[in-house]
Amino acid sequence: MQAAHGTTFDGTGAEPPPHGLARLLGRNIFRFIFTIRGLGAFALITLGVMLAKWRSSGQLMRPAIREQIKRSGLTLLPMILFLSAALGFLVIGQAVSWLTRLGAINYLGSIMVLAVVRELGPLLAAFLVLARVGAANVIELGTARATGEVEALEALGIDPVHYLVAPRVVGMAVGVFALTVYLIIGALLSGYLWAFLQDVPLRPGAYLQQLAGALSGLDFALLGIKTLAFGFMVAIITCYHGLAQPLRLEQVPRATIQAVAQSVIACVLIDTVFIIIYLTV
Repeated sequence: MQAAHGTTFDGTGAEPPPHGLARLLGRNIFRFIFTIRGLGAFALITLGVMLAKWRSSGQLMRPAIREQIKRSGLTLLPMILFLSAALGFLVIGQAVSWLTRLGAINYLGSIMVLAVVRELGPLLAAFLVLARVGAANVIELGTARATGEVEALEALGIDPVHYLVAPRVVGMAVGVFALTVYLIIGALLSGYLWAFLQDVPLRPGAYLQQLAGALSGLDFALLGIKTLAFGFMVAIITCYHGLAQPLRLEQVPRATIQAVAQSVIACVLIDTVFIIIYLTV
């Protein structure tokens, strides 16, 4: 069958009808809105539970929080040290030859601050925690939900959000912050090491002066807020997909993929907001 404008709709690989495309677009928009609403409600519930029950069950929650901090921070430290060395080599290796040709070695510290401190350091730490811990959150909580463990906690009078989600939120936020600090320090040190191996005429004192001149109090404040926001959003999204949705075991892999994809998008959007802040302040 031939359409009025020459487009066929006979199922032989032709373009879909416009109303089908509009229906698909509308479905995705509504799905996005419902997801944002669900994540927002889950985040508010989690914050409310944490504030309401923080003092009443501190002895019970502190060991769980310490375990989550260890899981999201200490166990990932070897990988972070490797990434810091690689990141210093990546930035310095690309920048040194270019700056040397231009005679602009004095900007080496500024480039490290712009590339590592403001952007790559926090994002890499957040993505590492997401890959190693966030995905595991969805699998663990989704499995607990599918096998009835969450309902068993509720039957015992234990709030699943307080017992399962709150420690993960605190642990992942602190873990991303700590790993970012280690990653940045390691990258700045390894960056100078790679510059020294390339015979760059830059003394350690001059390098530190460049870093100090490029950094400001705003950088430290925004770095802390950004890393905590990364950890909080990754924890909320992964716990939401694992715990808040009715899942069967065969749905857990799909929920994990959705959680990881949405966490990456959320981190990029948060980073975009901070870029705008850097440019406007």
